[in-house]
Amino acid sequence: MEQLRRYAIFAAVVEAGSMTGAAKSLGMTPSAVSQHISQLENLLGLTLLHRSTRRLSLTEAGEVVWQGCRALQQTLSETELRLSEVRDSLLGEVRITAPVGMAGQPLALALSPLLQAHPGLTIQIIADDEKRDLIAERIDVALRVGSLPDSTLVARKLGQTRMLLCAAPAYLARKGTPRTPTDLATHDWLCGEMLGSGLLLLDEKGGEHRVRFKPKVLCNNVLPLRQFALAGQGISLQPEGEISEDLAQGRLLELLPGFRVAPMEIHAITPQREIPEKVRRVVEALRSYFGTTLSV
Repeated sequence: MEQLRRYAIFAAVVEAGSMTGAAKSLGMTPSAVSQHISQLENLLGLTLLHRSTRRLSLTEAGEVVWQGCRALQQTLSETELRLSEVRDSLLGEVRITAPVGMAGQPLALALSPLLQAHPGLTIQIIADDEKRDLIAERIDVALRVGSLPDSTLVARKLGQTRMLLCAAPAYLARKGTPRTPTDLATHDWLCGEMLGSGLLLLDEKGGEHRVRFKPKVLCNNVLPLRQFALAGQGISLQPEGEISEDLAQGRLLELLPGFRVAPMEIHAITPQREIPEKVRRVVEALRSYFGTTLSV
């Protein structure tokens, strides 16, 4: 790095036409500038400047070094321009990881307008319910549902999703329809790992009702659990937006409508607070969608 600094000082001397002028522009003393030029010449084993009391001029070797410095300055300028495009433009790829249940229709609805408006923007979606290493895998945005562990990553709240208890008519015909939270304890449960073996329900007055149960089917993804529910195998907690058609068609029925489960918060996680413009716009599109939609 010290060698690069000497080349920069040499370029400043040539541009200023004198040691004194270079010293002023660099905030150094003329003697310090002269010392750096001498060190560069000693390192190269060549004289770079003809020195006289009236002016400085380049030697043949100095001209070669000066051309190299100019080429380096041009390269750095082009690099800064490209970096500004990366920072400020909506070109290139944004890598997103999301739970499998959110990686389909929700992301398509949220991001399609942005992609249509900016043809140079591309999206890579990694659908995975497991937590990915954002830094190691160069992931720009991770969508997370539910509580967040302590982390050095930056979380931005996007919205929330309403969760409903549901079951298939065939299951309810066989096992009966629960009328109170207490009834739930005797039923077959199809649940995700975050639910574990318990559920907290809130009544219309805000009263808490805690239900304990042993899962019949445990899975880290709501999609297989939904298929088990549709197959009549038990009660499942599902995002309202993802089962709206099943509810409308009668394939699933909502249970205990007078009680509710606390909504799951949705966050966008980024490796750092300062993010490129294209990533910021993606996060904005996600917030606009999830923030105005109570469920996904």
